[in-house]
Amino acid sequence: MRAEPITDPGPPIGGGAVTLVLDSATSRLVVGLADATDGRLLAAEGEPSGYRHGQLLLPLVDRVLAACRRAKTDIAGIVVGTGPGAFTGLRVGLATAAGIARALGRTLVGVPTGEAIVAAAAEVAGCAPAAVLLLLPAGPKDRVVVRSGARPVLLPAGHEPEVAPETVLVAVDLPGRAPAEALELGLRASTPERLAAALVRLGRAAPPAATGGTLTVPEPEYVTLPRGLAAVDGQVRLVRV
Repeated sequence: MRAEPITDPGPPIGGGAVTLVLDSATSRLVVGLADATDGRLLAAEGEPSGYRHGQLLLPLVDRVLAACRRAKTDIAGIVVGTGPGAFTGLRVGLATAAGIARALGRTLVGVPTGEAIVAAAAEVAGCAPAAVLLLLPAGPKDRVVVRSGARPVLLPAGHEPEVAPETVLVAVDLPGRAPAEALELGLRASTPERLAAALVRLGRAAPPAATGGTLTVPEPEYVTLPRGLAAVDGQVRLVRV
């Protein structure tokens, strides 16, 4: 989907401060721009990432900025999704967000991508976020369970989550590994517009990733790790071994 302004194209370059939104936790890179004052989403674009996160992300940022006739200097702050997601994708997204924030001297906020998808799915389904159970991939066989306000938990292959009758099941990037209804709701909840808007809303309520005036990179939630790293205690956590 190409980045088309959701409302008007905005003022000329330099005409208004914006919040840049980046997410690289799923199979689709998402970049959006929101009004820095009221959080209104101006544009969003998504692109299948494959294994080309580093190649695609910055050009995607440039396209979204151009669609809204903004320059990088118009960016007042950055919101980045922190997962759960695979190591390479999250690393590229977080490093890119931190690099832009440092270069411009802007604030950086990390928001769990899973929480944003849960919030967007609740809006689509017309329910409370607490009723949503989100399934995401954790490698080729395992999955990860995300619930609102709780730490994501790995679900080993062959196991199914406990789903109460009132639970709304949502799945993203799990073709053939989740019910069709859950996959359809996941597609609707994770569109670039909905995901970017949810990240902005949650990001406006979160503190910037800074300590003592020094920018720090938000902590990611990895579900697939490179050699030398492992998940322990059944939780999505980066652990050196």
